[in-house]
Amino acid sequence: MAIKTKLKIFNDPIYGFITIPSERIFKIIAHPFFQRLRRISQMGLSYLVYPGAHHTRFHHALGGLHLMQKAIEILRFKGVPISEEEEEALQIAILLHDIGHGPFSHAMEHSIVEGVSHECISLLFMEELNAEFNQSLTLAIEIFKGSYHRKFMNQLVSSQLDMDRLDYLKRDSFYTGVPEGNINSERIITMLHVVNNHLVIEEKGIYSVEKFLVARRLMYWQVYLHKTGVVAEQLLIRVLKRAKELMASGVVLPCSPALSYFLNTKIVLEDFNSVTLKIFSKLDDYDIVSAMKLWVDQEDFVLRNLCEMILNRDLLKVKLKKKPIDKKRILKHVQAVQIKYELSAEEAQYFVFSGDITNVAYSSGTDKIQILHRNGKTSDVAIASDQLNLKALSVPVIKYFICYPKTKH
Repeated sequence: MAIKTKLKIFNDPIYGFITIPSERIFKIIAHPFFQRLRRISQMGLSYLVYPGAHHTRFHHALGGLHLMQKAIEILRFKGVPISEEEEEALQIAILLHDIGHGPFSHAMEHSIVEGVSHECISLLFMEELNAEFNQSLTLAIEIFKGSYHRKFMNQLVSSQLDMDRLDYLKRDSFYTGVPEGNINSERIITMLHVVNNHLVIEEKGIYSVEKFLVARRLMYWQVYLHKTGVVAEQLLIRVLKRAKELMASGVVLPCSPALSYFLNTKIVLEDFNSVTLKIFSKLDDYDIVSAMKLWVDQEDFVLRNLCEMILNRDLLKVKLKKKPIDKKRILKHVQAVQIKYELSAEEAQYFVFSGDITNVAYSSGTDKIQILHRNGKTSDVAIASDQLNLKALSVPVIKYFICYPKTKH
């Protein structure tokens, strides 16, 4: 009799040992589509701000799996019936929820493919895997899409208080060293319950939810929307845009076959067939970094300099304002760059641009976080909380930025 020696646990710096619960889930993790997530950074270019932020989507997916196991255990203990089939489907849904991310996560979302979100590509990957695994992922896909009749299961995967957010806040806080994001995910999960098919938090867990929402707001300003990270991400988007322009004009740029395909081919959702998906699955952070290392030797001034800025962390100057940036100010910087480097207005705009960033810690729309009171009634956390700032957290805060070259003396 053959002895199975396959790895059944992962050692995670956040939770300790994470158990892989079934042979099917182990095979999904071992699949090349999933292993690719080891080469996709969780936080894009944030490591240029926080040097420790080199963790990957692979780490995060396993963390989500672990938290989902805890949530199922708690809900069953409280009498919520969850079948073995539903249990595995929930675990597969959270495991694969981010499988559609492209290189550097969100930075490349609309640069490599035209207006196709990572959620759409995740679903395409799940359907492809479903065909490979004899339709055994059908229920997981229904839960992921929100079409399964037990609404709370989709909320565990995708809502304002899901296993995704509970993992990435804690994980990103750990790897960046920003303690403000360190939430008590275990306490929140322990307070979970289900009422009328919807996920709720027991009243005694309200302070943990308040801490979670404040942590989310702080992590967005300090980490995800850090101005240096924002300018780095904008530069990366412009690298791909310039590369596409040059290739369209007949310039041959050295890069991997997968990246070359997406730079030379306009891909929209309708074009995403099995062949395109397979090519996309070969793309990761390394394709982009390798390409930029080659492109710093290209003749094109714009592409060469954009790549150098990212690789050497010699970025544009970025300023944040509370009001939209005056167009005259932008034009002044564009003209200065045109004159200094002898560029056209279009070329100069690769180095001078403006935009905005929005932070909403809590959306008071349809998908509210519901608090279960001792009398059995439920209410929105923003109303139930005695923290006045929770209502303020649901108001979008917009900041405007302008980026332009530093003046070198």
